[in-house]
Amino acid sequence: MPLSSMSLERIYAIWDDLADFDAGDIHASRRFLLEAICELVDAQNADWIGCVRLSSPHARDPMKGWRPRTLFTLMPCVQTSQVIDTAFEEMDKGEPDITTTRNVELAGTFRVLSLKDLATPEWFEGPSYKNYYKALDRLDTLWAGIPINEDAEIQIGFHRSLDKPPFEGEEKELVSHALRGIRWFYKHQMLGEGVGVATAPLTPVEQLVLQGLLLGLPEKQIADQNNQSPHTTHDHVKRIFRKFGVSSRSALMALWLGKGLISNNNP
Repeated sequence: MPLSSMSLERIYAIWDDLADFDAGDIHASRRFLLEAICELVDAQNADWIGCVRLSSPHARDPMKGWRPRTLFTLMPCVQTSQVIDTAFEEMDKGEPDITTTRNVELAGTFRVLSLKDLATPEWFEGPSYKNYYKALDRLDTLWAGIPINEDAEIQIGFHRSLDKPPFEGEEKELVSHALRGIRWFYKHQMLGEGVGVATAPLTPVEQLVLQGLLLGLPEKQIADQNNQSPHTTHDHVKRIFRKFGVSSRSALMALWLGKGLISNNNP
């Protein structure tokens, strides 16, 4: 179903606004995108999950080496965090839900799928749907899988609450179109966290220091903003460079300008 000109204009406006965020301000820009898409398709919450593929998965691993490493929930609560932590633990043990294994089978391709695309009719009567969706006031979800490189993906879930109808084809098409055209944004997001594109994920403090580097701030000013000593900030800078395999700010900026991605099979 082709999108209306009004829907396309709303999507293009989101892209334009997204481009105005500073390169290192990953969390504010991510929140903006999730809020904008939620409004576009009448979703009440969203999850953003950074996933990596381990270099040597077990032969019988149903996840084929893929594991979640970061989570950002648009409207978090204690119950949501506990439920998602449990789901992540099951994935780490190689005991994922059917919706996860079916998503894994499509890794490496861009896709937007609803729960009915991922699960059997019986699944909606079982414990997984009850515990991971209904318990969190989630009737239906559109899961978008976005490949970054062969060993990293972003998965975004847009959730509708129980008092709403399930998603339809039009909403799926809106999400697909809105998310498909901003590969540069996902690259910046993964770089900002160091997930799948560095030797190890960045710590929250390193993410703050990285943002200052990308804004061109001197280390002393970065230290002042983060209530650190210049020596501590310099140590963070060295660790950031080491994780990204660069030796200077110019080389670090080259990653943001599209000069290449690092793929190191993060643990």
